[in-house]
Amino acid sequence: MSDPDYVIIGSGINALVSAAMLGKSGKRVLILERNDRIGGCIRSEEITEPGYIHDVMATTFVLFITSPAYAALASDLGRHGLEFCNSDHPSGVLLPDGRSAVITMTRSANGTALDQLAMGDGARHLADVGGVERNAPLLFALLGGQLWSWPTAKLLAREAWKRGPRNMAQFFGEALTTARAWLESNYQSEVTRALWAPWVLHTGLGPESAYSAQMAKVIAFALEAAGAPIVKGGGQKLLDAFAALIRERDGEIRTKADVASLLPDRDGTVKGVKLADGTEITARSGVICSVTPNQLYDRLLAGFDLPADLKQEVRNYRYGKGNFQLHYALKSPPRWLSPGLDKVALLHLTPGLDGVSKASNEAERGMLPEQPTICVGQPHALDQIRCPNGAGILWLQLPEAPGHLKGDAAGKIAVPADGKWTATVREAYADRIEAILTRHIDGFTSIKLRRKAYSPADLETMNINLVGGDPYGGFCGLDQSFLWRPFKSSVNHRTFIRNLYHIGASTHPGAGLGGGSGFMLAQALR
Repeated sequence: MSDPDYVIIGSGINALVSAAMLGKSGKRVLILERNDRIGGCIRSEEITEPGYIHDVMATTFVLFITSPAYAALASDLGRHGLEFCNSDHPSGVLLPDGRSAVITMTRSANGTALDQLAMGDGARHLADVGGVERNAPLLFALLGGQLWSWPTAKLLAREAWKRGPRNMAQFFGEALTTARAWLESNYQSEVTRALWAPWVLHTGLGPESAYSAQMAKVIAFALEAAGAPIVKGGGQKLLDAFAALIRERDGEIRTKADVASLLPDRDGTVKGVKLADGTEITARSGVICSVTPNQLYDRLLAGFDLPADLKQEVRNYRYGKGNFQLHYALKSPPRWLSPGLDKVALLHLTPGLDGVSKASNEAERGMLPEQPTICVGQPHALDQIRCPNGAGILWLQLPEAPGHLKGDAAGKIAVPADGKWTATVREAYADRIEAILTRHIDGFTSIKLRRKAYSPADLETMNINLVGGDPYGGFCGLDQSFLWRPFKSSVNHRTFIRNLYHIGASTHPGAGLGGGSGFMLAQALR
C-alpha cells in the first residue's frame, strides 16, 4: 500500500467508524492495532465451553443503531453480514426480596406497568421520556454533536430565541439534576427508583452526580425507541463487517502493529508513526489517535515539546471506576424465581437507589462493594445461535469495581497490600456475585457448566486504554465532559499539533458504542 492519507492508531468503534467514513469520501486509511485482533472493547469468543459465544466486554448496541454513524453505514455493513437481535423487554430490575419490574418497547405499556407499582409513577414516566423526545434536537446536539461548531452555536441561539432566556436557563438547570433528586422527587415506588438508578452507572456516573438524571431519562427514551440489541452471532460479526467495508474502500488494517511514537515533521506537525519494531509509516494528511490521554501525550508524543499548560492538564486527567465482568455457560436458560424475567435483555440486581449509591461510593473509595449492582445480560433470549440448542448464557457486568484495592466493604476478602487485583481476589469476589445469583435462580448450581471472570486488571491487560479497568476512557463527571473533554482547553477533536487528531471514549461525546467522535472527525476531514 502506498502512503495512506490517514493513519489511525487503535481499532475501537470510533476508529472503525472514522476509517469507514473516510474511505467513503475517497481517503485511504491505515488502521494500526497493537493487539492480535481489532475491536477495542468489542470482543467475542468461546471463553467457557465450546459452542458458547460470549461478548467478553461490550454487548449492547443501542447507542450504535441510534447513531448518525449507523444511519450512514447501515446498508454497507448489512451487505457484509451485520445483523442485530433484539427483545421486546430491554430492561428490568430485581430486588433482594424478589420484587421486580420489566419495561417494554411500548411507552403506554410502561406507563401502565409503573402505575401499578405506584399510582402516578406511570404518568411521570410518560412525561419524562416525552420531554426527551420534545427536546431531542437540542439534547442530542449537545450529547453527540460537535460542540465547538457554527451549527451548534446557531442551534443554541435559535433555541434561546424560541424559548427565551429564562426558559433556556431552566432547561440547563434541570439537565444538571442528580438522579437521586429526580427519582426521590418524582417517583413513589422504591421499585421504580431501583429500575432507573443503575442505568446511570452505564454512563460512568453515580446517582449523586450532576446531570445523571438527564442521562437516565435519555437511556429510558432510547430503550423504548430501540431496545437493547446485540449483534447476531456475537460482536465479532460487527468487526468482520467493518473490516470488510474498510478493505472494500481501499483501506488497510494491521494487527500486532504497536505504535511506539509519532514522527515529527520539520514544520512542527506529525508526518507519521514509528512502530515498536522500528518500521516508519508516513501519513499524507494526518494521524488519528483513538487512545486515552496518557497513551497519546505520555507515550506517543514523548519526544515532542508539549505546552506547559497542556502538561498540567494531562497530569490532572482522571480515570473512573473499573469494571468487573463475569460470564456463565449454562446447561439450560435460568429459571428466575421472580416471574417474567426470562426474556429481559439486561436485568439489574440491586437493593435499590440507596444500594446503587452505597456500592458506587464503596468502589470510588477503593473498596470491594458489599452488595454490588449486577447487570445481567441474557444473550440466549435474543440470539439462540450464541449457545447450543436449549442452553443458556449469562453476561454479567459490574460497573462498581475499584481499579486499585484498599479493602473489602464486607470485611471478608483480604486484599493485597499493594492494592493489585489477584486471581484469588477476583474469584472470591466472583463467589460473592454468584451467591446473589443463586438466591434468585432455581437450581442455579445444577445448570452451571463453567464461569469466567475478568477483574479490572484483566481488562486493562486486554486493552491498555482501559486504565484501571475504566471502560469509559476517563472519569465522566461534568468537569471532564462536554466542552471540557478531555481537557478544559480542548476544541473538538483537534490537538495542539495541526494534523494530529484525538478520538475515542476520552473525547466528546465520551464512552459508549455510538462511534460519535470517529463520525464527527471524519465528517470534518472529508
